[in-house]
Amino acid sequence: MALSTSSNFDRPDDAFRAVVEAHRGLSNEQSADLDAALVLILGNHIGDIAVLHEAIALARRRVVEASQQQQQQQ
Repeated sequence: MALSTSSNFDRPDDAFRAVVEAHRGLSNEQSADLDAALVLILGNHIGDIAVLHEAIALARRRVVEASQQQQQQQ
């Protein structure tokens, strides 16, 4: 199974909103714990370690690139 990076949601904004709302009222530590738990739960649901590795690499690249862009704008 290859990593799908296009939206599979009929209403992608609703999916984004659900994740944002899940963090409402949580401390930074609780929010990080929620993210980690969600990643592990969804990773288990996928059940394909190669896809999980690919997803982790893509997410890490995006975070690093966003951070670099912020630093360049300052």
